[in-house]
Amino acid sequence: MRKSLLTALTCIALAGPAVAVEYKAVKDWVRLPDVNGKATNQHGDVAVSSKGEIYVSTLDENAGLQVFSPDGKFLRNVPGAPNDFHGFVIRKDKDGEFIYGPRLTAQTIVKLTLEGKKVLEIPASAIPDQFKSVTPPTRKNAKGEVTPNPDAGKTFVRLTAMDVAPNGDLYVTDGYASDYVHQFDRNGKYLKSFGGKKEPYGFKTLHKIAIDARFTPARIIGVDRANGRVVHLSLDGALLGVIATDLLLPAAVAVQGDYAAIGELKGRVTILDKAGQVVAKFGTNSNADEVGSNKPEPTKWLAGMVTAPHGVAFSAKGDVFVSEYSVFGRVHRFDRQ
Repeated sequence: MRKSLLTALTCIALAGPAVAVEYKAVKDWVRLPDVNGKATNQHGDVAVSSKGEIYVSTLDENAGLQVFSPDGKFLRNVPGAPNDFHGFVIRKDKDGEFIYGPRLTAQTIVKLTLEGKKVLEIPASAIPDQFKSVTPPTRKNAKGEVTPNPDAGKTFVRLTAMDVAPNGDLYVTDGYASDYVHQFDRNGKYLKSFGGKKEPYGFKTLHKIAIDARFTPARIIGVDRANGRVVHLSLDGALLGVIATDLLLPAAVAVQGDYAAIGELKGRVTILDKAGQVVAKFGTNSNADEVGSNKPEPTKWLAGMVTAPHGVAFSAKGDVFVSEYSVFGRVHRFDRQ
């Protein structure tokens, strides 16, 4: 049975001795179709700039990166931004504020100014072949028949997300292929790769990652989607441990202050404290025919109820923005109380 609107709008959860945090949904914060007069297919992410403007990636070939004010007003498109940002972040350094993201289709890693000027691009060829996946010798056609694969033996990556370490190093996850994390310096020079599907990591779709500066030294927090868990890695690549399990296909992660927000593809957002304890759950959708799908139509949407969270971001005040995997385009805002 669908939850009541009142329950969906305000959700609190306690986990043992952890201190609960409360979030409240902002009803109809923004509707992406209102921007360009048509449904806006999303399979991307969301990020917040230092000015508090919200950047949303879409598959729209003419508006791949859209910018909104904190109150949901459309401001502009980022000129020249690609429409295949699967995961991206906005980070400041001594030279200014920049957009960093891997392109899912083009399979390059790019750094842009907030105005869309490209300042760095790293090709997939910079990653050694030994850390890439290999195309199998056969494939199935539309009829389910097994046929020879013309690309058999070729290596490939499917980079899904990245973040920037305090020293400027870039960490990029190959979440749709090898599950390795690839490390580059601030100038794009390849440094090393670590992780993967084999033990001790055993990743199954390391979908998104973030730099977790709550610790000294900083570390990587990653959502290992098909394993339903959240993990910590050192910046040198050591597996530090599992910090949360039994999640609903965790697909997105963001860190701010004491908290990490986890977007779960099967219809929920969970907030973890520094100790890994759950302090809030919200947006929960228990409708099995809706969660994890990009097909639910706007007529089925309820305020404060998510379907397939694919990107999460914090504002400076601790409010949480959630972008959906949706052919119609949807972004939620949950204000911290």
